[in-house]
Amino acid sequence: MTQSIVVQVGQCGNQIGCRFWDLALREHASVNKKGIYDEALSSFFRNVDSSVKRDDATVSGGKISSLKARAVLIDMEEGVVNELLQGPLGELFDSKQLITDVSGSGNNWAVGHKLYGAQYQEQIVENVRRTAEHCDSLQSFFVIHSMGGGTGSGLGTFVLNLLEDEFPEVCRFITSVYPSAEDDVITSPYNSVLAMKELTEHADCVLPIENQSLVDIVNKINQMANSGKPGASLKQSSSTIASNCGGIKGQEKPFDAMNNIVANLLLNLTSSARFEGSLNMDLNEVTMNLVPFPRLHYMVSSLTPLYTLADVNVPPRRLDQMFSDAFSRDHQLIRADPKRSLYLACALMVRGNVHISDLRRNIERLKPSLQFVSWNQEGWKTGLCSVPPVGHSHSLLALANNTCVKPTFIELKERFLKLYKKKAHLHHYLQVDGMEQSCFTEAISSLSSLIEEYNQLDATRGLVMADAPRLSIAT
Repeated sequence: MTQSIVVQVGQCGNQIGCRFWDLALREHASVNKKGIYDEALSSFFRNVDSSVKRDDATVSGGKISSLKARAVLIDMEEGVVNELLQGPLGELFDSKQLITDVSGSGNNWAVGHKLYGAQYQEQIVENVRRTAEHCDSLQSFFVIHSMGGGTGSGLGTFVLNLLEDEFPEVCRFITSVYPSAEDDVITSPYNSVLAMKELTEHADCVLPIENQSLVDIVNKINQMANSGKPGASLKQSSSTIASNCGGIKGQEKPFDAMNNIVANLLLNLTSSARFEGSLNMDLNEVTMNLVPFPRLHYMVSSLTPLYTLADVNVPPRRLDQMFSDAFSRDHQLIRADPKRSLYLACALMVRGNVHISDLRRNIERLKPSLQFVSWNQEGWKTGLCSVPPVGHSHSLLALANNTCVKPTFIELKERFLKLYKKKAHLHHYLQVDGMEQSCFTEAISSLSSLIEEYNQLDATRGLVMADAPRLSIAT
């Protein structure tokens, strides 16, 4: 069994990480009724007391002192991490896994990347190495961060560079939360574009998540819960799954439900690494099959059915409808339209009582409506994990390497240039040691080149259908 390490950076990264650990424990408890440490648990947890056996209530949030998460928690403000430690998940972490400061990064990428990066480099490397030494077969790192603030974008991408230097053979999956156009952080376009350069150059696979898409999904879930249709109601225990932050005490916070969606994305992505299945997908296979060009590693993710993201009672949809939903805009975690753009490759990661024949039938049914590059017409990767999300019969995560991410990057570039042309707020960055104006020009040049690479692929779209006509397949 392989292991993975989660690196949570900044407020957003740690809040999402909190939800991931909480829901992961719930999933393992639902399968591992005896509560005995096993290979499935070892993928993201280590047992610090091999003599301790736990019942399912223990694993799902009671006394968990014998389990430690394979994680490193980093934040230059200590509030969120302290709340996490004081909550029911606090015993999952020890002080050697935590790196905190008190002043924060002031929504400034340069402070996070240049200042705190240099200050905490040795401590970060030491903590990651120590965590890695507890792994028998380290397969991947999952970095969770946001793009708009200072710590998540700046220190988060600094950590990414360190991981590449120290563990060059270990895959780096990055979950990046992108700010909306109405973001209240005025410098978020600077932070995001500066971070984009690092993600493009040093990540193996990036899962961009847009705040606005998360808001839209949460609203859709709420509509389902309040629709008044028979069976479409919120379960009594919904507060423990739908949006409660699990490891953090207190009232529900505005971003809790949104963080829950991203945590579910990670649960589905890692399900084959944690549980058995008839067609398990190795995490390394994701990058091997979905990233034909090293810089074009940004994946459009969609989750279905939506009600698996909240504890909502709705009649289960037909299996075929679940596959159709995965290719609709309503189920995506980024505002884009893959059907009108070009696919380089696509992965379908299914959980629950689904057969390989169901997968194949739906791929053949959907293929005529999707445009793939001419040299990768059969660019599908599939995985089947037998364990569904808690309380549901099946779910599907679709990861698409598709040129439809381009408009998101174009919008980000435009927002950056709007500030940069006026040199607005630039002095806050340039007063940080090691930060020069060339950092901005190099970052926008990197983003422009990335957009141009997608443009070149899009230019072949007309040739795809002509060169590789498809047959209509009856279903």
